[in-house]
Amino acid sequence: MAVSIMAGIPILKEAYGQLKTRMDKAVQGFQATLASVRTGRASIHMLDQVRVSYYGTDTPLSQLGQLTVPDPNMILIQPFDPSIIHEIEKALRVSDQGFNPQNDGKIVRTPIPPMTEERRREVVKHLNKVLEEYRTILRNLRRDGNDAIKKAAKDKAISADEEKRSLEEIQKLTDDEIKRIEEMSKKKEVEVMQI
Repeated sequence: MAVSIMAGIPILKEAYGQLKTRMDKAVQGFQATLASVRTGRASIHMLDQVRVSYYGTDTPLSQLGQLTVPDPNMILIQPFDPSIIHEIEKALRVSDQGFNPQNDGKIVRTPIPPMTEERRREVVKHLNKVLEEYRTILRNLRRDGNDAIKKAAKDKAISADEEKRSLEEIQKLTDDEIKRIEEMSKKKEVEVMQI
């Protein structure tokens, strides 16, 4: 993007900075969600959404042990506290990813079942749902930015021309961020559908 019009207007500079930061965080959140979506290969990010009940607190699995991927069809989990192996197994079984973990008392082995065509289609459907959720988040952020501009215009802090250009700038920023997450989603969809 060229030089920001809003960044040049002192009263809107902070609002623009906050809006840009919040949109970047939303895109990063989408990226993290995509990383946890299952493809045909094992990845420790597949377990990002798995929570284990540890002393009554739902704790991310990655904080309870060392996760490794020795080959494309297996994830190994070596808990820091071996007494929670059964809780880890339970959490993996109830996750919606079809895991069937086994343990030898020290390490939990989680084989990654091959994805069927039907499962691939379900994952793509899920991806599209998540994409729409993040589009909505970005649109809500746009609305917040527009409200700040309209308030400044109503308070006579900016001119009508500055208001118009600022609203156009926010729309362009929103369009660019939505395009970015759509491209990420398309790449992930291709990756999921590969056999």
